[in-house]
Formats: sequence, structure tokens, C-alpha cells
Amino acid sequence: MAQSLPTPSESRSIFSQRSRRQLGLFFAGASFFAISTAITRRSLVRKYKQSIPKFYQPSNRPGFQVNGAMEAFEALNIATINVLSIGMMASGGLLWAFDISSLDDMRRKVRTNMGVDASRDDKEAEEEIEEWFATVLSRKEFKHLKGTSKDSKESKDEEEKKS
Repeated sequence: MAQSLPTPSESRSIFSQRSRRQLGLFFAGASFFAISTAITRRSLVRKYKQSIPKFYQPSNRPGFQVNGAMEAFEALNIATINVLSIGMMASGGLLWAFDISSLDDMRRKVRTNMGVDASRDDKEAEEEIEEWFATVLSRKEFKHLKGTSKDSKESKDEEEKKS
């Protein structure tokens, strides 16, 4: 499914369909970041309110129980959500800035920057890699079979010595 390349004026427009599709990941990450920020704020406010002593509570004892494992688990979850949302937003922004909307676009840009013809596929290199993988996997399979036969011979020898 080859896509036709857009004209230069069409691809540079911020309001083009390609640009809107590229910015979709950025805005999804930005909205995810806004939601994760609201969740983080709500959690911090709740912890702060929990730490304030009640009116008739002695000041030398806290009025709530702390479960360290659950506190750590919640902190890890919140930090993970925040990092993922920032990463999603940053990757969407970078893809838009570098005008990359698909894997083929990325492959074409990398090959152009490396000085390789971006339009041709390197079937020979792919076949060579496939052959190499096949030989490596067959050697591993052979070693595995060879290793199990040695183990079975050694166990038979030990059984004969015992009897």
C-alpha cells in the first residue's frame, strides 16, 4: 500500500491532513499529561489533608496509619503515568517536527541521511540476515540435542556403576 507523496506546499501546511495526523500523537500525549497532572495533584492534596491533625487530637501522635507498601506502590504508579505521558507528548512533537508520519517515512529519511538510495529495498541484505539467523538457530538446536544426549549417556553410565 504505497502512499503518494504530497506536494511540498501541501506537506508544509500546518492545517494539512498529514500534519493533523502527526500532531494527533502530540495532543493525545498532552491530554494524557493533563489528566496525569490532575491525578498527581489530587493525590498530593489528599495526603496533605490526611496529615493535618484534628481539633481535639493530641499533637504528639499522628492521627492516621501509614502503609509504606501502598504508599510506594501509589507513588510508582503516579510516576509511571507522568513519565509515559511526557514521553508520548515528546515523541509526538518530535515526529511532527521532523515530518515523519509512518515507518516508511522514517526509513526513507534515515536512508537519505546515510547516503543510501532511499527508494530501493535491500532484499539481498535481508536474505543474508535470514540465512545467518537460520544457521545460528540450527547450531543452537544441534547443541541442545547434543547436550541432552550427553546427559542421558552420563546418567546411564552412573546407573551401571551403581548396579
